[in-house]
Amino acid sequence: MISPRQRPIENGPQIQTLSHHSGSKMWVAPVTIMVATLLSYIDRQTLAVLSPTILQDTGLSAGDYADALMAFQIFYMFGNPLWGSVIDFVGLRIGMLCAVGLWTLASVSHAWVAGFVGFAVARSVLGFGEGGAFPGVLRTATEALPPNRQARGMALGYSGASLGAIVTPLVVTPIALKFGWRAAFLVTGGLGALWLVAWTFIAKPPFLPAARQAPAKIVWPNLLDRRAWIVMSSFGMGGLALGVVGYLSPLYLNRAMGMSQAELGKVVWIPLVGWEIGYFFWGWVGDRFVHKVGDAKRLFVLMAVLSLTSLVTTLIESPALVLALFFWATFVADGYVVLSLRVGSLMYPKEQTAMIAGIGSGSWSAVLVGVLHFYGQWMDQKWYGLIFVTMSLLPLAGTLLWIWLSSPWRKPQAA
Repeated sequence: MISPRQRPIENGPQIQTLSHHSGSKMWVAPVTIMVATLLSYIDRQTLAVLSPTILQDTGLSAGDYADALMAFQIFYMFGNPLWGSVIDFVGLRIGMLCAVGLWTLASVSHAWVAGFVGFAVARSVLGFGEGGAFPGVLRTATEALPPNRQARGMALGYSGASLGAIVTPLVVTPIALKFGWRAAFLVTGGLGALWLVAWTFIAKPPFLPAARQAPAKIVWPNLLDRRAWIVMSSFGMGGLALGVVGYLSPLYLNRAMGMSQAELGKVVWIPLVGWEIGYFFWGWVGDRFVHKVGDAKRLFVLMAVLSLTSLVTTLIESPALVLALFFWATFVADGYVVLSLRVGSLMYPKEQTAMIAGIGSGSWSAVLVGVLHFYGQWMDQKWYGLIFVTMSLLPLAGTLLWIWLSSPWRKPQAA
């Protein structure tokens, strides 16, 4: 018998079983998971949206702010693959209750911190807890939906992130302006508590199957497995723009374009609409055109070319056009996220699907960890061009690495 590590990459896992039911009920669990990712990004983006006010009130520099974000990304980087393996082992119900409960407590704790250390600790715990969100998305899609709907189910779950980033400035800015920025973290934490109550009723039949495929023991990611690097190269490097636009666009619009906190609350969500639309578009593309690993090659090359448009960001003086470029950057980056997970689901067995999402999201966080410290310093020194040049070129590098890794390294065996 061929082991998962020896199985030819193009063949992927063997026949997958169909969903345990059909009809509208099969979408209840994916929609609920989408709400979880929405809340995770509200918790994550509240600090970014209110960063001009928080930095002014606490005296933190942009470098301190970027380092606090980096602390989040470090723990998020390790949390994703760990939660992926744990969720595969203990199941969606318990795994997601633990993950969402942890990050909700961490989000509320932001209301009682003031200095760099406090923010760094709160962001670290938040990052580790939120590492369970996207592994839960992919696991839910494969358990609740048939194979020809799973890419769209995964896109639905991931779309909660972009939707959360869109609504965050609309929700938290009025709260912060009226009651102070600390009150915003208390409100977002309350929303997480409500989700936990709802999940206890939904994470069971008829919305999810009673029996689940689970490994006999926890299967940790294997970095010696070429399949892991195929997922990481496209997801981690190709999706970089999501982090840059999500975390740093408010500071760029504030410092380079002179927009106030009130003005940011009205427009900073606009680029994230591209993030939202992109998930559904690329989810449809994945279900329609990617049936084996090689099918994604031309799509990744196309996205690498489309990512180069961010090179001209600093040459544009119109805030509206800059927002449009950010919109486009997040739309294209979505393609890397969705298609890398689509390819991963074709290579790995079904019982390891949460781990696939953990590997991908962890690699994305690792890339952000590598650049955020420099981006914060470049933001303080107004070296904005360096930020957008690297944001444009890293997807190209990831695509070239993906092509090399996914190419056959040996002659195919005779039938």
